[in-house]
Amino acid sequence: MYVVSVRRNFVAEHFLVGGAWGEENHTHSHEYQVEARFEGMSLDQHGYLIDIVNIQDHLEELLTCFRGKVLNEMPDFDGLNPSLEHFARIFCKALSSRIESPNLTAITIRMWEDETAWAAYRQEL
Repeated sequence: MYVVSVRRNFVAEHFLVGGAWGEENHTHSHEYQVEARFEGMSLDQHGYLIDIVNIQDHLEELLTCFRGKVLNEMPDFDGLNPSLEHFARIFCKALSSRIESPNLTAITIRMWEDETAWAAYRQEL
C-alpha cells in the first residue's frame, strides 16, 4: 500500500452548541492543522500515487474556503455542531470531490485543533 500525505495550517473560528462547554460555547479561534492522506495499491506511469503539487493546489483552494471564517456560519455546518469530527468529514468529502486519480483507494483527513487533540475521517473510493 502506498501512502502520500500533505499537511497545512490555517486559522478558523467556531463555537460549540448543545452542551455546557464553558469558553467553547463562545466564538473562539483555533490554529487548525490538516493532514490529507492518500492511499492506493499502484503507481501511475510516472511512479506517483498522486502528484503532490496537485494535492497542494486543491488543498490550498479548499483551505481558502475555511480560512478566517466562523464555521457555524458556513452552509456545510448548517444544523451541525462544528466539532472536530464533523469538520474532518466535511473537509474530506470536499477534498475527495476535487481530487481525481485512478490509483487512489482511500483519502483520510486528520485534523488537529491544537497540539494534542485531533480527529480523523476516512473515505474509501
